[in-house]
Amino acid sequence: MVTSNHHIEISPGDVGLNDRFVVQDIIKEMASNKNIAAAATSSEKKTAQFKTVVLVEVDRLSRQAQAALRRTMEKYSSTCRLILVCNSLSKVIEPVRSRCLGIRVAAPSADDIATVLQTVARKQSLTLPEPLAITIARESSRNLRRALLMLEACHVQNRDGFQPNQPVQKTDWEIYLKQLAMDVTREQSPARLLAARERLYELLVNCIPATLILKTLAMELTKNLDDSIKQDVLEWAAFYEHRIAMGSKEIFHLEAFLAKFMSIYKKYLNDMFA
Repeated sequence: MVTSNHHIEISPGDVGLNDRFVVQDIIKEMASNKNIAAAATSSEKKTAQFKTVVLVEVDRLSRQAQAALRRTMEKYSSTCRLILVCNSLSKVIEPVRSRCLGIRVAAPSADDIATVLQTVARKQSLTLPEPLAITIARESSRNLRRALLMLEACHVQNRDGFQPNQPVQKTDWEIYLKQLAMDVTREQSPARLLAARERLYELLVNCIPATLILKTLAMELTKNLDDSIKQDVLEWAAFYEHRIAMGSKEIFHLEAFLAKFMSIYKKYLNDMFA
């Protein structure tokens, strides 16, 4: 949470099922408390008489929280201004979207990320080789937060200094999902699906979002697939992503996606070798 006399920045999606109460209470509190600094200078300067609330990752809010947000926006529109930040606009309900001015901000390019990494390393009195900065920028999927974490991981691996050809370590959950994708591609059986369920449970317990698990799994599974079945796999991934958003038991839909993939891939192998 980041706050000042004029604004507050929060990520209500981090509190899980209580996001609805967080959204309502914080906006209500911000709107009810008059901006003292603005009131003191209002007679001398034209100072804004409202406070600003920045909600990050709005697309992670539950449907109930988004509905509560819509009502709260209307009620306190005269004393409070909201800036909603999201990655996927389709996950934000239409009533909320219609009350906002949509502004698309592009993700930083690889060159921009490499420049930021060089700046951060310089401020930390570190020398970051340009090849390593470019590698981190490309591996970060244009996510600056992820790039900074990868830079920190590289520094922890080699305290003596960065090396130009130093490998960039991926996160444990990504390696875990890559191995899971290899396992279900190698064998399609009930036993393999049962083992995959245990891995999915472990990822969910460690707070990896179900939509991120599904997206990463789909990308890993389609890397070595024939083009004739890639479209089917991605269509079913989109189908179960929608089911995850609408349902409450995430493990059911993740396991169903893996079962559907096994069925599609098994049929493809049987047709090819028949």
